Amino acid sequence: MDHKEAFIIEGLAGEKSLRGTVSINGAKNAALKAMAAAVLFDGKVTLENIPNTEDIHTLAEILRDLGAEVSWAKPDGAQQGGPAEAERSHVLEIDASGIHSTDIDPDLAGGMRGSVMLTGPMLARFGRVSFPSPGGCVIGVRPIDLFLAGYKKMGATVKEEKGCLYVIDAAKGLTGAENFFDKVTVGGTETLMMAAILAKGKTILKNCAMEPEIVNEAEWLISCGAKITGVGTPTITIEGNGGKLLSPKVPFKAIPDRIEAGSYLILGALCADELTIENCRPDHMEADINILTSAGVPVEIGKDYLKIKGNGKLPNKSFRPLADLRTHEYPGFSTDLQPQVAVFLTQTNCESRVFETIYEGRFKYVEDLQKIGADITIMNSREILVKGPTALKHLPDDEELSARDIRAGFAMVMAALTATGKFKINTIHLIDRGYERLEEKLKALGAKIERLPA
Repeated sequence: MDHKEAFIIEGLAGEKSLRGTVSINGAKNAALKAMAAAVLFDGKVTLENIPNTEDIHTLAEILRDLGAEVSWAKPDGAQQGGPAEAERSHVLEIDASGIHSTDIDPDLAGGMRGSVMLTGPMLARFGRVSFPSPGGCVIGVRPIDLFLAGYKKMGATVKEEKGCLYVIDAAKGLTGAENFFDKVTVGGTETLMMAAILAKGKTILKNCAMEPEIVNEAEWLISCGAKITGVGTPTITIEGNGGKLLSPKVPFKAIPDRIEAGSYLILGALCADELTIENCRPDHMEADINILTSAGVPVEIGKDYLKIKGNGKLPNKSFRPLADLRTHEYPGFSTDLQPQVAVFLTQTNCESRVFETIYEGRFKYVEDLQKIGADITIMNSREILVKGPTALKHLPDDEELSARDIRAGFAMVMAALTATGKFKINTIHLIDRGYERLEEKLKALGAKIERLPA
């Protein structure tokens, strides 16, 4: 990962001239969970439809550092001696049999909060794990006390060393327990669910997250021997098997990435006349689609595709005003699409308030939008006021936009494409964590975008 690469983007000056088809990759957040769950298996597991993004590569490196074998399968049609397999493959193979360490490397894990998902499987299989305070996107506090409390209820001890390293010990194995999450937590739900599979006795998790990515993982684990019921509801029950590793009976296949699909859908609303988003799951995106259709964006909804058609004839100011928007746990409006929707609102004929209920630090991108002419006021750490439409303008030659996190980075790309002039966006390694080959997909739609090497 090169932190000095940048995008150069020429704006469309408000024209909706992009057109074509975008194919959606597998869900990053489903793939990462399956990679962590590979620790629970006896032998090699195969993971399919895995996005070739930086977060995937980082977790692969963490697993390799622990002793696991992780490799990309050869892409279809690849020839021996051709390009590196890892560059285009979407099939990952993991064998955790050789894991010899239970200490997750702080340097590797420090830049990726998702590494904390490994703690559940590692603790369940080896009875011990140490890990650093989770890193990753700077979008606010993501407390880990919810699942640490769950581990304690299952019989583990937790020690904090030097303020930033946690050591969890369950040498006698984990025991099933009942756990109520004080706050809906995706990380807590998935890590405790994985830990409970090898525990002794029954574990009941209440007030669980219901994201499709958790369901995707659980259905695979069930097909390989895990006893899990209630997934996709607020209460999940796991009958632990007392330490018996799972059998890799079937491959895991990641569902389409609903956040990637939603990002391109919002981009299309501002910048495309006709755009087809294929290989997606509209049934996982109902809240997000509803926001755009309520504003008047012409969206055709199919079983596995979304299509914006005839959008170029509609001036942005003709879009209908939206009520106040509030992020919410699934199936509500996703926090990971909040920055993109904020950019959309700068171009619509309305005044909207956006309430961020998940992460209190997710408005850092607003400063960049203000620099290019957006009329956005930060009311407090949880609320912004967006007035539109406002023309987004070129920056002075010595100023750049920044990708503050994965999703805000995509929002900056959207803003640059909507605006007039040429823009440089730095820290695009953060965008690469969640979007595979973004510039290639945008070029195919007609965008003028280049990746500058370091």
